Amino acid sequence: MKKLVILVLVLTTTIASAQKRKDKEGSIKNLKGITAYNLVFDYENLKVDKFDTEEEFLEDKMGKREEKEAGKGEEFKKNWFADRENRYEPKFIESFNKRFDADEMKADKNLAEATHTMKIKTTWIYPGYNVGVMRQPAKLNATISVYANDNPNKILYKTDYIKALGNGAMGYDFNSGYRISESYAKLAKTLAYHIKKKAK
Repeated sequence: MKKLVILVLVLTTTIASAQKRKDKEGSIKNLKGITAYNLVFDYENLKVDKFDTEEEFLEDKMGKREEKEAGKGEEFKKNWFADRENRYEPKFIESFNKRFDADEMKADKNLAEATHTMKIKTTWIYPGYNVGVMRQPAKLNATISVYANDNPNKILYKTDYIKALGNGAMGYDFNSGYRISESYAKLAKTLAYHIKKKAK
């Protein structure tokens, strides 16, 4: 009975902290008729977890790893940045595109046919953790902005997504890069469904 109560509390907390959206500028309806987006990913001034800057986060994590084994700190830093192009961005692109038919919508980096750009600016990441008996999903905050390629100063639609949750199925998400990539998948999924439903 005690375990059941704990499980209910955990699920309730997770649901309560689920992803939220806050529109900032323009309207989702301005995206009506757009069938292709050139994607731009922006990580400038990114904050991580409780740290004020990404640099502070990396310094802390690298230091702890170097104390255990020389070279592990630099390895962590290398993977941290490589995961953007190798994990996060492909996961977002895959998750977004799979919500649409091929002739209905397409989004990708350096998409020549696209007349509009969708900018995904990540502002905060919580990597989460999984130590077997305890785990927390990754979370991220991001601002999505859409504009015509020939008029980037006019924002058609801008919205903030808050706490997009990311974790792997069956609990096998021990790698932080994998957990965070699942946050990007969730972000893309929610955004795609919002466009499908409201940009009419």
